[in-house]
Amino acid sequence: MNLEALLADRLAAAFAAVAGSAVDPLVRQSQHADFQSGAALALARRLGRPSREIAIEVAHQADLAGLADVEVSGPGFINLDVGDAVLAAAVDALDDRLGVPPVAAPERIVIDYSGPNAAKEMQVGHLRSTIIGDALARILEWQGHDVIRVNHLGDWGTQFGMLIEHMVELGSEEAEHSLAGLTDFYRAARVKFDGDDESPSVRSRVVAGRSDGFRTRARLRVVALQSGDELSRALWRRLIEQTELTFLDTYARLGVTLTGDDFVGESFYQEQLASVVEDLAAQGLLVESEGALCVFPPGFTGRDGESLPLIVRKSDGGFGYAATDLAALRHRVRALGADRILYVVGAPQRTHFRMVFAVCRAAGWLPSTVTAEHIEFGSILGADGKMFKTRAGDNVRLADLLDEADSRATAPPVGIGAIKYADLSGDRRSDYVFDWDRMLASTGNTGPYLQYAYARIRSIFARGAFDLGPVVLTAPAERRLALALLGFEPAVMAAAGLREPHRLASYLHDLAVAFSGFYETCPVLRSSGETRASRLTLADRTARTLALGLSLLGIDLPDVM
Repeated sequence: MNLEALLADRLAAAFAAVAGSAVDPLVRQSQHADFQSGAALALARRLGRPSREIAIEVAHQADLAGLADVEVSGPGFINLDVGDAVLAAAVDALDDRLGVPPVAAPERIVIDYSGPNAAKEMQVGHLRSTIIGDALARILEWQGHDVIRVNHLGDWGTQFGMLIEHMVELGSEEAEHSLAGLTDFYRAARVKFDGDDESPSVRSRVVAGRSDGFRTRARLRVVALQSGDELSRALWRRLIEQTELTFLDTYARLGVTLTGDDFVGESFYQEQLASVVEDLAAQGLLVESEGALCVFPPGFTGRDGESLPLIVRKSDGGFGYAATDLAALRHRVRALGADRILYVVGAPQRTHFRMVFAVCRAAGWLPSTVTAEHIEFGSILGADGKMFKTRAGDNVRLADLLDEADSRATAPPVGIGAIKYADLSGDRRSDYVFDWDRMLASTGNTGPYLQYAYARIRSIFARGAFDLGPVVLTAPAERRLALALLGFEPAVMAAAGLREPHRLASYLHDLAVAFSGFYETCPVLRSSGETRASRLTLADRTARTLALGLSLLGIDLPDVM
């Protein structure tokens, strides 16, 4: 039972009768009562009446008999205290889905997340997209939506000429061995490329293809790759294959639901890019600017006040990632049949995605029946408030971070859970400081604190087989826990509707705090009769809620800590 929604419905009818039109009753949980409405204060100016007078009239008209006691306080707050019998019955009625029904109108939702670059190992910078995107995928899928996960792999571009040519030089056996360490492999190729200082005479022979320099061979290898050269394509596929295996190992360690079937690299869209240009040109949307083909969607200007271009085809005839993003969005609507597309990408890409969406709207590729959303997030910072790096100033390898989590924690689920919860517990739009001591603490708003609360409950039931019974609320801590248990549905709805996993994480922390107060003041196994059976039911419902809620966030639970 979503008590908040039920009370809001009852008050909404009363507010409508008083105001003569629909009014959001603004029902929220409160420290002064179980729930509180402050809508009368906002309505006072519109109706030209004292807010307290409005609140009293609404309270009088609201159909709350048998549901909640109502009281008007202060300038016009409506305080609502739910009856103990209602609370107890609602907790008793919690089913396997804990009172959350599947959505009435499921959507097909494409979620684009993680998206690392091929031929490189994942860095800490990939952590947020991967964790946030996976949590949203889990939540929306559990709600009943048809979720399509897309891992937009950066597997195409000029850098692959350098990498493939490096493989050719190494020979098949040594290249295969080198691919086991992608970071070192990439660095070696980059050093070779950057260290090949071509002279003007060498560059003059590039067109004829006669230069033996590594840099020139790498450039020619790009042409061969894009032209379908058999050897180049075979080596490229081997490089991508090894990359995907490395990423899948990282996803498995993180407990992320992405699979090999979810990889859809930039290469997938290459044959669609020409039609993107043709379609935009046919609609008169393309403008040539300094040799490049661009779209100038209205409303986007730079600091100099000039219109910002979305570059579809570069002046050299090549395509950038904007063209790929346009092709990908068109494909997701037309071929995948998406009703909604979520791009879980960092905040710096805000303008880019707004422009992509605007161009797709103008081209008719993003109809009014389909929604595209940029799910932006902030950065991970170090203790110095700057981007999180190693002491040497390098990017932090994600595998190294997970290794350290395993070494610091009592068990892998604790270390990985601590990292994921630290990322999900705050508003995704905000930056956060990566702090091992804080995120691994067993107290406070941390993953281990919630895992410990669950393990504590499991320890109760590990002592024997116990019968559960109807909930009877006789102590304030029992009542607070019952009320907290009934907050699961609105928390899930908020996390899904606002694309904000921290709504669910914050709720689970509050639930764990409520259980801690209950556990410390209400003996469970040392009580007897209906009190014992009732408290066992409250403990059981708490464990089930923590387990389900944390699983929706992608956090595993150890039975013992």
